[in-house]
Amino acid sequence: MNTKTHPLSRRQFVKLSLAAGSAPAFGSKIPLTSEPPNIVFILADDMGINDVGAYGQKKFPTPHIDQLAKEGMRFTDAYAGAPICSPSRSTLMTGLNTGHTRIRGNFALAGGIVGSKGSEHVRRANLTPADRTVADYLKRAGYHTGLMGKWHLDGYDPGATPTDHGFDEFKGWLIQNGKTQGYFPTERYNGKEVVAIHENDNGRQGRYETELCIEDSCDFIRRNASLPFYLYLAFSNPHSPYISPTLGSAAGEPWDRDEKTYASMVEFMDQGVGSVLRTLKENHLEQNTIVFFASDNGPRSEPTEQQTRVVDFFDSNGVYRGYKRDLYEGGIREPFIVSWPGQIAPGSTSDVPIYFPDFLPTAVSLARGPSVSETDGIDLTPTLLQRTHKRANRFLYWETFEPEFRQAVRWGRWKAIRLTRKGPLELYDLSGDVSEKHDIASSHPEVVAKIEEYLRTARTNSVEYPVSE
Repeated sequence: MNTKTHPLSRRQFVKLSLAAGSAPAFGSKIPLTSEPPNIVFILADDMGINDVGAYGQKKFPTPHIDQLAKEGMRFTDAYAGAPICSPSRSTLMTGLNTGHTRIRGNFALAGGIVGSKGSEHVRRANLTPADRTVADYLKRAGYHTGLMGKWHLDGYDPGATPTDHGFDEFKGWLIQNGKTQGYFPTERYNGKEVVAIHENDNGRQGRYETELCIEDSCDFIRRNASLPFYLYLAFSNPHSPYISPTLGSAAGEPWDRDEKTYASMVEFMDQGVGSVLRTLKENHLEQNTIVFFASDNGPRSEPTEQQTRVVDFFDSNGVYRGYKRDLYEGGIREPFIVSWPGQIAPGSTSDVPIYFPDFLPTAVSLARGPSVSETDGIDLTPTLLQRTHKRANRFLYWETFEPEFRQAVRWGRWKAIRLTRKGPLELYDLSGDVSEKHDIASSHPEVVAKIEEYLRTARTNSVEYPVSE
């Protein structure tokens, strides 16, 4: 072929190269002749499972997120990687659970780099050159990669930004630059360059960060429509403080101001989901794009009276016990929706227990990417395409360090939680007690023993998060 007169698009080149290459990773059953899909992952921040209409929210609308559920698969037993921001995102990016991923808490116990958070000096961990992210894998598979919004894996290391970890494009904010943070920031990153947002100078509120994320994401899709791409849209909504430029459809409700603002923050994000879906359709990409939607942990950013009142008013954690920072279900069970028109059955549901480490092997499998060297996750493609049955015997693992070292395990119908380093395990049967009201450890010693056996090898120690025996 004369490439001067018949140029191959990058997507066509990747398609032909993959068809001539090896079989897909992880045993995916997608035909080799089909194109690897574009991959979009949309992440909410501190949004409870019941803040989505498709999961039960009645007081405010989420029509575009609900539309994803109508067109795709809604998971009922899906979990974030951790009950707080940084470690949850670390598990999502690295495919490793909090017993193995680099960042296991918002603040490090040792190692890392000390920096400023307001008037405080805190120690944070960051991703290192040894850590491989889903963007690294997808970039190697020929994808153009972009992150819009919140990274939260840089700590205070200028060499730990998204463009250092597989992302071709990054527009958003970093921990290490306070001027880029907040809902009306005065600066914003474009790659490693810092760009001024003059509309927000001197306390003005001219450019809402959420709208910037939406605009940047839609622009990314339009510019890369001819390429296989991976877009990670990481919203800050509805993380505190509760700030919104308008009250939207909540303006006329007989609620307190905080409740109206929270609802409008979710509404802004939902409109962003609608803008992304509309942009995909306008560029004829909806049939060849798989869209994921989830939240990074449970509701209530800080355990204040104000925030507790708001999320309780909306019943943001539904029937589940606990909030953000808790390893009970309310802190980690999340909305998780996946849509892929023509591939995933519309309106389908799955009760397969899944969590954030599963995203990396799933994305690499969809992309026909290089073999994943290490992961705690599984490829969800067979589940999404309804070609497999539930994996009932897999252990899912979490650990956290706020306020102290705690662990949790899900194993089939069983959920175990340890609240202190050497304390006893609480045990719950989620098949009849999703609210975790009845600790039945004493009546099921054989289950406790099996989980204790698993916990002996569930984690590795780390420089940043040492735990004494």
